[in-house]
Amino acid sequence: MSNAALGMTMLALIVVAIMLGFPTAFTLMGLGMVFGYVAFHDASVPIMKNHIFDLMVQRCFGAMTNETLLSIPLFVLMGYVMERGALVDKMFHAVQLAFRRVPGSLAVTTLIICTFWGIASGLVGAVVVLMGVIAMRPMLNAGYDVRLASGVITAGGTLGILIPPSVMIIVYAAVAGQSIVKLYAAAMFPGFFLAFLYLVYVVGWVLINPKIAPQLPKEQMVVPIPGWLSHLSQNYSPRTLPALLKSLVSPARATAYQGETRITRGFLASNFLRALVPAILAAALLGLTWWYVVIHSQQKDAPVMAATAQVAQKEAAGAATASGPAADAGGVQEPPSSGGVQEPPASGGVEEPPGAGGVQEPPGAAASAATAAPAADAPLQQLGDPSAEIEVAPVPEAFYPGFAIACALMLALLVWYYRKFDAEQFEILRMLVTSVMPLALLTIVVLAVILFGITTATESAAVGAAGAFLMAWQAKTLNLERIKEAVYLTAKTTAMVCWLFVGSALFSAVFALLGGQGLVERWVLSMNLSPLQFLLVSQAIIFILGWPLEWTEIIVIFVPIFLPLLQHFQIDPILWGTLVFVNLQAAFLSPPVAMSAFYLKGVSPPHVTINQIFSGMMPYMLIVILCMVFMYIWPGMTLWLPKYLYGG
Repeated sequence: MSNAALGMTMLALIVVAIMLGFPTAFTLMGLGMVFGYVAFHDASVPIMKNHIFDLMVQRCFGAMTNETLLSIPLFVLMGYVMERGALVDKMFHAVQLAFRRVPGSLAVTTLIICTFWGIASGLVGAVVVLMGVIAMRPMLNAGYDVRLASGVITAGGTLGILIPPSVMIIVYAAVAGQSIVKLYAAAMFPGFFLAFLYLVYVVGWVLINPKIAPQLPKEQMVVPIPGWLSHLSQNYSPRTLPALLKSLVSPARATAYQGETRITRGFLASNFLRALVPAILAAALLGLTWWYVVIHSQQKDAPVMAATAQVAQKEAAGAATASGPAADAGGVQEPPSSGGVQEPPASGGVEEPPGAGGVQEPPGAAASAATAAPAADAPLQQLGDPSAEIEVAPVPEAFYPGFAIACALMLALLVWYYRKFDAEQFEILRMLVTSVMPLALLTIVVLAVILFGITTATESAAVGAAGAFLMAWQAKTLNLERIKEAVYLTAKTTAMVCWLFVGSALFSAVFALLGGQGLVERWVLSMNLSPLQFLLVSQAIIFILGWPLEWTEIIVIFVPIFLPLLQHFQIDPILWGTLVFVNLQAAFLSPPVAMSAFYLKGVSPPHVTINQIFSGMMPYMLIVILCMVFMYIWPGMTLWLPKYLYGG
């Protein structure tokens, strides 16, 4: 059997072994060791001197020293601490009251909580199980269709593995050698857009067929109002914001309240600030946007301008010193060609020429190489060009009118909100602030410090883990036993991911050594596919693989096969990787290995069958495909944010 045949046999065996239930990481390492031993076998070398043992040590050491993987245990710890801290119960109740008049309010609330809880934890199994316990029975007791209830939990629970911070994105970054922060920025908009499509589908289905989600009884829609708030409404104003303001100015009638709650100026001031939270958040969002786009971008460019000017002056001085006759006579000159050294056209893909060192640069041609550099490196070339104009990236012209429109819309929404701001609305806002706000602030801080380059992904993960401990400590729901459980599960998950990375690295190295990678590349290139056709074929293969396999196997085994071909088809690996992230949502929703369905079945009432859960998940797979179509038609959804934040 030839080496290429051995490589394809190796690839087929790993799929069969995983489908039979063997542990993925150790199966990868075992097949890599066996086939690698055959590939390196030399009868004249002792058995224990086979190079496969050296390769195994190198791959283990490479995983141990891979800084990209350092953030995984901290993000996982963050998720398990919040899960074990049971911080979602009050959040679900508060969001359900806020959306109580929306069609299918329980389903909408479940989807919203799944989305944001998934972002904070990043653990699909934990989110699906937790929401199955909290939301499944209330929806079924309210008369919701089993397919609607199961579909919204399973589909919403998978969003945590897509929207940053995500372990899947970290693993892909390590496999593909891409920047984590750029991948986080690229996955941000598609992740929330997919959640929006889920939301549109749920509300649309309920509007078309209201029987699948009956309206909740009135007693479940009533918000309990505390006595002190009713006292303010009766003595000052039925609208809470003016009532709180008037009570601060003249607190005599407010402090006369004889109930359980003691009303003081400090108490009134804290509740007045709590009532202004929507306005404060809106002002903070608009202010940060203005600061980053208008002020920060200019300050960020100033050091670059200064460094560019200094380099230009030094280059100009050096050119003036070396501008004698000797300078004109020396060196090998580049012939007058249009593009410099060209790649010869090859029908069988890019191949290494039969030489020990490849094509060598002639002495003295380094200066002319800059002339023949690609146009994409023009900003770097201008650093040494004293005649080049130093330009600061201007604020986009559309920003100012867009910002004005955003301010007007925000002001209109605030006026509409506060116009009906009574005691009931204030109590809902108070519950949202106490339950949702800490998680929202923690998530925003974790993502912001990564995206804006303040910290690395590992440091941000440490901030998130510390914040999760503080949230659980404040809620008084975390004890020593739960901390031990969270740490144990974190160690278990991290060990699985790291051994999986070691196994995949060994497997892919042996697969390439046997010629399997080259065989696949030559086969794909022989079909003369266009970039769009290759994109469709690769994503279709990953979609089909998602039915029998989980995302971990697909990322570490099959994605590396496609990565070398992206450059040939001129496809951005950031865009392609984000499409893979969205595509792999189907891996959690597609039978027979739809783990979300089995997670939910384990905590559902006995009368809920696995077939009903599968039936509820199927429409969301079509929504995943629709989201991918939007991402291809409008690539700016994926690439705009990383290009704006980091350039390139």
